[in-house]
Amino acid sequence: MSEDARHGLTLIAFVGSVFSPYYAWARRRGRADPQDHCALNVALYSPGAGRWCMTERGRRHAQRSANEFVIGPSRLHWDGECLHIDIDERGAPLPRRVQGRIRLWPQQLQRYSQPLEASGRHRWGPIAPSAHIEVDLRSPGLQWQGHAYLDSNEGDEPIEEAFERWDWSRARLADGSTVVHYDMQWPRQGTQPERLLSLRFDAQGAVEPIPTPPARDLPRTGWQLARRMRSDAAVQVQRQLEDTPFYQRALLSLPMGGRTVPWFHETLSVPRLVHPVVQGMLPFRMPRRS
Repeated sequence: MSEDARHGLTLIAFVGSVFSPYYAWARRRGRADPQDHCALNVALYSPGAGRWCMTERGRRHAQRSANEFVIGPSRLHWDGECLHIDIDERGAPLPRRVQGRIRLWPQQLQRYSQPLEASGRHRWGPIAPSAHIEVDLRSPGLQWQGHAYLDSNEGDEPIEEAFERWDWSRARLADGSTVVHYDMQWPRQGTQPERLLSLRFDAQGAVEPIPTPPARDLPRTGWQLARRMRSDAAVQVQRQLEDTPFYQRALLSLPMGGRTVPWFHETLSVPRLVHPVVQGMLPFRMPRRS
């Protein structure tokens, strides 16, 4: 995720997309190959130029190596110092194009990886908690540079096998450090109703746990999705970026250390994601090229 005072951009490169209805249907048939369900999700939040793209590509349209990931006409490439992302995508159902180049320079690289549940089958960790980004888009015509964050999620089983929901939030503090709260819940398992990760990544690359603030309920979204934020003080929703039946993304603000700090916040409801009605709706936003 990158953001400055006016612009925001989220990119997610998927191998075996957890949101893919096609991947879910393939698993039910017993023929699920993650490489056959790749996608580059592009969400652009700029005044008058919002875009959202997520076309799934089959195996013949996706190639991977240690330094490169090609997904149809788009490409991610790591040259040892900079991550280059060439984007050529179209939205759905509105076929608005996103085309251009992004370059991301990590302030430091992390080898941190944290199991999210007891079995260790789902893992998360920042690759670059703090980075510099340059955005140069031809369509729509936008250029800016600013701060960015890069992380990784991976799993060895479908997401619905492990989670009920999660709330995830991140902020960059005045001293250059990054704070993350990962608030996970799986009440269906009964043995561990929730798991909390509260971590600070400093500008030199050190990682330390921090006290977890209490949970504060946020206003429900337009789709009546419940969400919460870990905070010692009152939280305000500054901008709703995404509002779907199963997922929301928002920019929040809360007072910390005598100043107002912006937070990037996400909520995922897995039961809503896997509901048959939602699965039937997803292809209208996520077309597939086999």
